Amino acid sequence: MENKQVQMELASYIGRSLRENFGKGPESVFVSYNQSILTVYLRNFLTPSENVLLAQDQEAIVQKTRDMLMQTLIPEFKAYIKILTGMEIKEFYYDWGLHNKSGVFVGINTSSTEPGETINDLFVGKELLHEEIKRISLQAQREPEEVESFLLNQRTLVIIRKGILVSIERELIRLGSSETLRLAKRNLEKRLLHNSNHFETILKTKVNDIFVDWDFNLDKSAIVLILTPTA
Repeated sequence: MENKQVQMELASYIGRSLRENFGKGPESVFVSYNQSILTVYLRNFLTPSENVLLAQDQEAIVQKTRDMLMQTLIPEFKAYIKILTGMEIKEFYYDWGLHNKSGVFVGINTSSTEPGETINDLFVGKELLHEEIKRISLQAQREPEEVESFLLNQRTLVIIRKGILVSIERELIRLGSSETLRLAKRNLEKRLLHNSNHFETILKTKVNDIFVDWDFNLDKSAIVLILTPTA
């Protein structure tokens, strides 16, 4: 199946699934992928009830509800991605930009042991970007043991961090507080990422959206920057 056809079919399926489970689907769904990484960018995705909750400063309720729904949807998304692309998704990350009514999903393929082994992905500012990510990570918890980044297209930049959890976070996970930790890290790290005034200078383009999520079992994190395509 051609890449464009796969993108359209997957976008249609995900949009329909979200509409059926949330009561309202996104206005647009953008799918990007290569042999190792797949991203889905959602725009104008917010239900009327969520809008009311956000107006009442109840963002945590919206996040928790979406987290619960996503746990049922992720296996379905993985299965459909495999049917369309042959990709066996081992890691699945997601995050929401509620005030932008946006969201992102990231899937990482298992057929290649590490994305960096199969992608020769150099872009302007890559080393400086990694330094900025390390600086921000250090403010939040610790400097990651490893940082990789992949420019899937002019719009989508994926950054993978490995080795980021500190001892107190591991203990919270062991005690069953993963959801609370995830909510806290979302608030803290996204604030730090959004407050950075270096990304646009480094990448020489406007950053429209920033997303971040974690796989606590693997001690990994995915950050996605949605960029304005350059001419």
